[in-house]
Order: sequence, then C-alpha cells, then structure tokens
Amino acid sequence: MSEINITAKLFLLLGAFNAALAEMLGAFGAHSLKTRLNVSMLKTYETGVEYHLYHSHGLIIVGIIAMNLTNNFWLRSSGWYMFSGIIIFCGSLYLLSIFNLRWLGMVTPIGGLLFILSWASLFIAILKIK
Repeated sequence: MSEINITAKLFLLLGAFNAALAEMLGAFGAHSLKTRLNVSMLKTYETGVEYHLYHSHGLIIVGIIAMNLTNNFWLRSSGWYMFSGIIIFCGSLYLLSIFNLRWLGMVTPIGGLLFILSWASLFIAILKIK
C-alpha cells in the first residue's frame, strides 16, 4: 500500500471537492438560475463557475506536484492562495449574482489577486527545483 504526504493529499482533496462543487454550481446555474437572473448577472455567475473549475484543476496540479516536492513553502503557498481565491473570487461572484449584492464587486478583485499570487508562487516553486 502506497502512502502520500499530507500536503499532496490535502490539495488533491481540495481540488477534487471544488471541481465537483463547481460542476454542481454550474448545473444549478444552467437549470435553476437561467430564468431567474438577467443576462448580465447570469454571465457573472457563469464567470464564477468557470474560474472555480479552472482553479480546482490548479489545486489538483499543486497536489500532484506536492507528491514529489514535499515541504516546499512556495508550493503550499500556491495551493492556499488558489483555495482562498476560489472562496473570495468565485464566492463573491456567486453571491453578487444571486442576491444582487453589488458591494461584493469591490471584493472580487482581491480573489483575482490571490489567483495571480497562486500561479506566481507555483512558478517560483517549480523554478526552485534543483
């Protein structure tokens, strides 16, 4: 029986869970919100689902890399930035579109910055591999 390090397992689990959640939220939007939201808010919701799925895959990538690159600060940072970005960026778009909470539009760019930091951290983690 093979073992996996805790960092790899954590980000693989977060990635798989969030990919499933993004698919469910996408189906919810396509079937339940299509007639309830205006075109602009539906597009906002769809953007949340799209970035949620992209970054779920990113978490899985971080987990796969962590299987061989253990105890790497930049790699762990990448995963946490990515997960936080999903919560803040995607979460704010979901809430903004469903509940028309316009003030959340000011929060969304923070999530976008976290996504940028996640990919930059992943770049650094890979760059530092000897």
